Amino acid sequence: MYGLHLISFLDSSWQKNVFLLEYCQKLSIAASGRNDREHQKTAMHTVATIAYDHPKALTNMDQEAILRARENKCSLFSCQEERGWGRRLARPNSRLISASARRGGANTDKRAFLDATVQVLNAARAFYVNFFLAHAEKLSERVSYYSEKHLEMRERAISANELLTWAEFHTVETKEHPLVYRRSVIKDAIGKVRAYLSNRSTWEQTGKKKGKPGLPGASNHPSLYQGTIELTVGEADQHERFVRLKVYTGACWTWVNYPVHSSCYFERRHSEADWEQQSPKLVLRNKTAELHFSQTKEIRAKKVKESKADPHLVTVAVDLNVKNLAMITVRQDGKIIETVFVTDRGLDHHRYRHLKRLAKKQWLSGKPVKGEHSNQQLWQHVRRMNEDAAHKVARIIANICAKYPGSVLLFERLRKIKAKGASKSRRMNRRQANQLRGKINQHAKDKAFAQGVVTVEVNPHGTSQYCSRCGAKGERFSILRGKRIKAKWGKLFGCPVCHYEANADLNASKNVHCSFYREWHWQPQKKAPPQAAPSG
Repeated sequence: MYGLHLISFLDSSWQKNVFLLEYCQKLSIAASGRNDREHQKTAMHTVATIAYDHPKALTNMDQEAILRARENKCSLFSCQEERGWGRRLARPNSRLISASARRGGANTDKRAFLDATVQVLNAARAFYVNFFLAHAEKLSERVSYYSEKHLEMRERAISANELLTWAEFHTVETKEHPLVYRRSVIKDAIGKVRAYLSNRSTWEQTGKKKGKPGLPGASNHPSLYQGTIELTVGEADQHERFVRLKVYTGACWTWVNYPVHSSCYFERRHSEADWEQQSPKLVLRNKTAELHFSQTKEIRAKKVKESKADPHLVTVAVDLNVKNLAMITVRQDGKIIETVFVTDRGLDHHRYRHLKRLAKKQWLSGKPVKGEHSNQQLWQHVRRMNEDAAHKVARIIANICAKYPGSVLLFERLRKIKAKGASKSRRMNRRQANQLRGKINQHAKDKAFAQGVVTVEVNPHGTSQYCSRCGAKGERFSILRGKRIKAKWGKLFGCPVCHYEANADLNASKNVHCSFYREWHWQPQKKAPPQAAPSG
């Protein structure tokens, strides 16, 4: 409910009455001036609740208005059953909405159960991390086994399941805690300690004094193995689905139902036989609780050498930029058969305005305090914009690859791009743009590989400097006020040899194909034979 939590901070009864009356009046006036039907229903629902819970505070109000509010409240409850409120609650991941306090009516005890469960598992994980650190030699132990492939006895590193059995045997089981949670905690501790020992061994081999890895922490998102979660997908309505979790109430372990909403992608993959679902992880946010399911699928695709031997191979080249997020060209038999421009739709300018505000706020606040993070909501907004744009562009690339089965996806091998010069806000914007290109590359690889398309990163040398038609070195230029201006930032490309002119990003995308097929200056050069040392 909006604003009702403030009543507990008022001392006298007359202050509560004044607050309630003013609040109801403002809420009614604000709702009457809006065309949003849902907002008006929510406002009347709030006023009706106050009329029921605090009747003495409303003695000065018109009795007809109170009765009208009560009638509206009763009609609202009937609408909830008939129309079904909350259709917009669908989220891209599985979320336990009962742990959220955004819509009101959340069960705080259920959220407290989840917090208590995480705290108990973190304490148990800390115990087993210390246990394995005290027996570090056990993790590097070698065991003998019989190899059916080589028909002989061999040695291998001890497996996680063997370490799990050994740890269970040498530690005392607590009867009040479930055995399944104990095993998940032991598995987490094994992974943490093994990663720490590996990093420390690598650091010791370098001989450096700095960069020593720290001890592993105990906090982690708990894994929910079979026996701690019960979820049915596809049977009930999406808005009436519950998940049963075995949680710790502070005194005992019990099963608790949580309403949950899952994405359409999760349900689709859950119904397909090719996708294998692994144990989920419980992720607690400030206002929500989520279940993250890891879904895997085995993909069989041709090797790049085998695909390259096909004379009619289709290659999809992508040139990533700032304004034109992706310049996509499709080539077959030496000809470009499809071209797609994907623009940012004002994302770069919109992000720059936000980063300009951030830079000004940082300049006004002075030297930042170590350990504190400012403007977190604004930074989250910028990251969400980048993530959303990356997924959309990657989906466009994957859809184009799906048109040509057996094709090869090509990207430039770009690693280090430093933002230099200009103001702080522009440098931050360039860094965010570079991160966006990396996200598009990664997401497009994953989405394309799910369709059996292999991704190759080619040599980016000269893709924006050489002509894609004749291979000669050209120049970048732009048309400003009717005049041709030569500049590195030019949007057009011109070749002085064959007089070919085109969009610079389009020419670069075509050159990505040339780099893959080793054409023009990308041909492999033979190394000169070593010369004999002069005698005498």
